[in-house]
Amino acid sequence: MINLALERLTSIVDMGGPVVAILIGFSLIALACIIWKLGVFLIEGIGGGVSRGFARTILDQVKDAEHRGVANDDLRARTAARIEREFERAGAGLRLLDVIAQVAPLLGLFGTVLGMIAAFRTLQEAGGTADPAVLAGGIWVALVTTAAGLVVAMPASMALSWFDGRLERHDRALRDALEDILAPDVFGAPHPNVDLRAAHV
Repeated sequence: MINLALERLTSIVDMGGPVVAILIGFSLIALACIIWKLGVFLIEGIGGGVSRGFARTILDQVKDAEHRGVANDDLRARTAARIEREFERAGAGLRLLDVIAQVAPLLGLFGTVLGMIAAFRTLQEAGGTADPAVLAGGIWVALVTTAAGLVVAMPASMALSWFDGRLERHDRALRDALEDILAPDVFGAPHPNVDLRAAHV
């Protein structure tokens, strides 16, 4: 079974040339990135609300600010910076997935152009005795790279869209929690809409 899959993969690389080999490498990198980020998102609950670790950090900062008499605006600025770092950490690695989603179809198109050039050069060298079947076969092989590029790009693009949606919800949840906790009228006590009891678990 494995040998058959390797043989088919080798035949595809032979047809598409180095462009298909590069796209296969892109697909493996994209798959590894998707699995890695999916595990991180699910384990840390990104996009599903404020994590316990972050809630604990915010609560500790509020208590420490109360003891030291830190102004609400200063605490808000510090916590906002913390949110930015949390957002950047959660989104680490997605830039690579974005690059693959954008470059893969372009690389596939590039391979098709190279294949078309080779096919028409063969036609020119054959002169008037060129076999249409040979030309059609050359074009068919050239189009393999476009298909390969799309096969790599589409899953990467869909996964990136899902991750971006979760990140946006995560960012909104963090900022809503910040506003509730540091509201001027409730400074010094957690807002009833924010469950910070998870911070003590």
